[in-house]
Amino acid sequence: MRVLRAGLCIALLGICSRDVSGATPARVFIAGDSTASTYGPERAPRTGWGQVLQTFLDPAAYEVRNHAQSGRSSRSFIEQGWLDGIDAELRAGDVLLIQFGHNDEKIEDSARYTEPREAFARWLLRYVTLARERGATPILVTPVARRVFDHGQLLDTHGVYGDAVRALARREKVALIDLQARSMDWLRALGDAASKPFYMHVPAQQQADDTHFQRHGAVAVACFVVDEWKRLDPHLAPHVVRDTDCGARATARADRDAQRAPSAIEHERDIAIEQPGPHGGAGITTAHPFFRDSGLPFALRKRVLHAGAGIGLHQHDKDEVYYIVSGRGLYILDGALHDVGAGDALLTRPGSTHAIRQVGDEDLVILLAYPHPATRPEAPTAR
Repeated sequence: MRVLRAGLCIALLGICSRDVSGATPARVFIAGDSTASTYGPERAPRTGWGQVLQTFLDPAAYEVRNHAQSGRSSRSFIEQGWLDGIDAELRAGDVLLIQFGHNDEKIEDSARYTEPREAFARWLLRYVTLARERGATPILVTPVARRVFDHGQLLDTHGVYGDAVRALARREKVALIDLQARSMDWLRALGDAASKPFYMHVPAQQQADDTHFQRHGAVAVACFVVDEWKRLDPHLAPHVVRDTDCGARATARADRDAQRAPSAIEHERDIAIEQPGPHGGAGITTAHPFFRDSGLPFALRKRVLHAGAGIGLHQHDKDEVYYIVSGRGLYILDGALHDVGAGDALLTRPGSTHAIRQVGDEDLVILLAYPHPATRPEAPTAR
């Protein structure tokens, strides 16, 4: 049976880390709208972030129960009885994620609209109160951003609704995941055009929807949720089964503008150099010295050994990695012969000798990586 770990409650927020070594996982309930809800294959590629949240959590420790419903506001979710399903199951040790706002904003719909400054907070407080009465942990989540750009600038379409969630969290000392802020930073970093494939911009279905997500977008948003949850409760981290290094900082554009040298793309067709086999090797090779003038501390090079070509024997004063992309070769390392082919990686350390030659009918294609000459120690003097 799971028991509370003494002393692990996060101050003021009511978040308690728990011993999840027992057989019964804690449950993560989601109360929310269509941005979080689960969709069947007939709605593909539309996906809610709650639908993919389990992919981030060890199911032995946390079981996601996604109760989010399309088209609901904080008010209509309760009035239509959807909170009753959570009420019937919620127990001590569970977590309740609460994300509303999109439909609360619809002033033209009297069944869903909630006035933002007072009524919206009152409805949200009912979810918080239920969780606390059951001994569960409530976590308020600001509404995820819509993808609305105007002349390249991302617009805040939630306005006072996001502010209302933050104010309620402060006033009631409830844990807060500011998903609106995280998703807006992400969208600004992506920009208008590059962000479309994450949302339901699906020409084949004649959809251009800036609210709902394709799977790539839903997974990104779920990553933000889990990453922020880990910040609230660091003891969650051992039960997160994939990395949550996702999104971008609020300063992403300024960081880009402050780069000493810009990021870049190079096409091998533009940098190909035909050369004899290096280090006294036979035949003809083609070298592709990627980012040669970028000031990197390492060199990255593609070398194609054409029929009969080779890299001659030479002794190393640096670490060097060969990765065989395609073809076959005979590799000589410290006097031993090795047959190598696609998928093999070869590491040569300082002091070793090596050589390689192409065999068979197919070009031998190698990716090489090694410290840039300006950053590695000088080679020992030959005697």
